[in-house]
Amino acid sequence: MNKHKLFLNGEWLDSAAGETFEDINPATLETIGLFQKGSMDDVNHAVDSAEEAFDSWSRTPPPQRAKILYRAARLLEERKEELARLMTMENGKVLPEARGDVQEAIDMAYYAAGEGRRLFGETTPSELPNKFCMTVRRPIGVVGLITPFNFPLAIPAWKIMPALVSGNTMVLKPSSDTPLLAVELIKILSHAGVPEGVINLVTGVGGEAGTALIKSRKVKAISFTGSLETGKWILSESGKDMKRISLELGGKNPIIVMDDAKIDLAVDGVLWGAFGTTGQRCTAASRVIVEEKVLPEFQRKLILRAKGLKAGSGLDESVDMGPLINGGQLAKVERYVQIGADEGARLVYGGSRINPLPGYFFLPTIFTEVTAEMRMAQEEIFGPVLSLIRAEDLSQAIEIANSVAYGLSSSIYTENIKNAFQAIERLDAGITYVNAPTIGAEIHLPFGGVKATGNGAREAGTTAIDEFTDLKTVYFDYSDRLQKAQIDTQN
Repeated sequence: MNKHKLFLNGEWLDSAAGETFEDINPATLETIGLFQKGSMDDVNHAVDSAEEAFDSWSRTPPPQRAKILYRAARLLEERKEELARLMTMENGKVLPEARGDVQEAIDMAYYAAGEGRRLFGETTPSELPNKFCMTVRRPIGVVGLITPFNFPLAIPAWKIMPALVSGNTMVLKPSSDTPLLAVELIKILSHAGVPEGVINLVTGVGGEAGTALIKSRKVKAISFTGSLETGKWILSESGKDMKRISLELGGKNPIIVMDDAKIDLAVDGVLWGAFGTTGQRCTAASRVIVEEKVLPEFQRKLILRAKGLKAGSGLDESVDMGPLINGGQLAKVERYVQIGADEGARLVYGGSRINPLPGYFFLPTIFTEVTAEMRMAQEEIFGPVLSLIRAEDLSQAIEIANSVAYGLSSSIYTENIKNAFQAIERLDAGITYVNAPTIGAEIHLPFGGVKATGNGAREAGTTAIDEFTDLKTVYFDYSDRLQKAQIDTQN
């Protein structure tokens, strides 16, 4: 069995306490390897290393930093198939999805590297003569990156690559369910030339390693993707030190199907949006709001297609859906199925574990006769459970879509451009798709949501640099006299 180590100040080390934990394949329940259970001492070592490396790294010209990211992108490309297979073994997602996850990391590395020759500020005229005004971007300092299990390479890359090219140093704390891909990513970055101390890896449980990272006063910013409850705690705790905080906290994403929609296309989109990654995406479609005229046809076709989905090991390319990530998530999905039944929703397909498969497999599950106020229509389940909700018209559909606490992604299927633009204007979401499901973000566009989905931060796209830089405003007066701004311009 492979035993993996922490990466601290350019060295692979055992944890200070010598404790380890097992990484389990959720499809087979076999142990993949042993990983270090990082403690507060390990986090402090990592933070101190990042702090020491900051001055040199932040002074490195951004185009030089970018060259390292380009090399990392090429190394990721060379190892794409290997990394995808490791991901399927560790995370459970089917192999085509794992390849897509790796490709996102590749794309982000190339995209962020391009920012090394931009990192744009602004210039603007002064209100006074012989005076020049501009803004420049500066790195924040030591940043803490805390990432989830569902995109074990893409999401760390979404955070690491912009943070690196911006001149920050960092500590990565990946999910304890998927530490292997984080180890491999750090190996690639180190091989690409990231200097010692610039990036550090602490594996372990959130309650210890994650908490220590958040509470460290030397950490100037936290970027977290995970649950709403944890995000609220991070926001509260980090406020004590006035840390910069970026939160992406999930969703309860709706797909609206209008009576003029192409029904077969909508069914394709709902199947992919609801059951892709076994529903374990913050952008997964967990609610489908269907105009009542087409609900019977849509429901019939959806159930028929769902019954044809094949579950199993993601390494089998004939499989459509892999396992849930762990036993706790499996139990949570089972609880919500019972909650839905108790609330009066009608289970029309699925609702149970898949036997005799050995892993954490659950049938794609569909409920009908769901109403907007039911818990299963309000709370994030993070599993393959889909609620069908009836709507009289577009206005009611949008009202239902907006009735939840979250506001990440949304979708509408319609052939009417007026419907599409009304949805774009009125849906409370950071992302809206037209005639496509709620999943499928592209890295050159901002990603994030409104309401309880986060705190207004956006990852990826041009906003990726905003997340990891401070703006400094610069005034350069070459008038050779004291000028008093507004006082001198009153007349």
